[in-house]
Amino acid sequence: MSRFLNRQYEKLEPYTPGEQPKTDGLIKLNTNENPYEPSPRARRVLCEEQVSKLMLYPDPEAAELVNAVADYYGLEKEQVIAGNGSDEILAFCFMAFKSPSAKVYFPEPSYGFYKVYSDVFLLKSNPIPLKEDLRIDPEKYKNLDGTIILANPNAPTGIALNLEDIEDILKTNESNLVIIDEAYVDFGAKSCVPFLRKYDNLLIVQTFSKSRSLAGARVGFAMGSKELIADLNRIKFSFNPYNLNRLSVQAAAAAIRDDEYFQKTRKKIIETRTWISAELEALGFTVLPSSANFIFVKSGSLSGKDYFTGLRERNILVRHFEKEPVSDFVRITIGKEEDMRTLLSVTKDLLTERNRR
Repeated sequence: MSRFLNRQYEKLEPYTPGEQPKTDGLIKLNTNENPYEPSPRARRVLCEEQVSKLMLYPDPEAAELVNAVADYYGLEKEQVIAGNGSDEILAFCFMAFKSPSAKVYFPEPSYGFYKVYSDVFLLKSNPIPLKEDLRIDPEKYKNLDGTIILANPNAPTGIALNLEDIEDILKTNESNLVIIDEAYVDFGAKSCVPFLRKYDNLLIVQTFSKSRSLAGARVGFAMGSKELIADLNRIKFSFNPYNLNRLSVQAAAAAIRDDEYFQKTRKKIIETRTWISAELEALGFTVLPSSANFIFVKSGSLSGKDYFTGLRERNILVRHFEKEPVSDFVRITIGKEEDMRTLLSVTKDLLTERNRR
């Protein structure tokens, strides 16, 4: 730590991304990437002609992408903003929308950036523990006195709230902004987009990293009232007007227009998730009901750390969180069927080895 660091950041604990291996031969099921390639339409637009224009700045409004998202969800273009991944959009939210008491409420555990951004932007974070069954308790989010952010489905559990509970939260927090982070919504949960017609205190954040297979392009977006989006654009144009490169804008716009491919790959992931969940449950695992492209599982005989380590030693990457109450769980991204069959086979070997001891 240098002597020049702002003292308010001396105790800042940065977000820890999942391992990005530098070697080949690993089955990567640790960062919730989509195992299927981007849409063919997205790949086609990344042509030599587009590459040859990289000497030019991109459109700061990302109009082609914003219009494509608005068309897809039946919104006006003024209700959409695009960003450099949903993480940047979330950062804009934490910068722009402070409650009078500067409080922010979110589940614990949930997406790690909520706490990090609260600390970076000097907000009073108020993590609300999950219920004993690791579900979000909607009653604890009613009639609060600050900004509320909920991942739906939640991470790392994969469990989704129903729309009735979210609407109750919106109704009982008319004076508070409610941000719904729908990074994983396309894998089994229901989007809150229809609520945008009724609630001006709702902001929805989504990403192209998961269901659209564009994690490497870094594209996210938010949807809300025209006023909320104008506020976010005020922050964006004061921070980084050219926040999306030309190729990412082109690829994302093409991807969201390719609904046939989106539905095909989404269906494959859901089917694989259903199959592997049943297989692991048959081996004695607890598998939380997931509406995401990952599952959160706990072995009856292996600790979370031992299961994580055993898989890692056999070239399979998953995610383990040390903190309670989830230290006995591991999060497993849903990969292609062949990768999940390898995971299952290795898991059986690990359990057999454990039983021999």
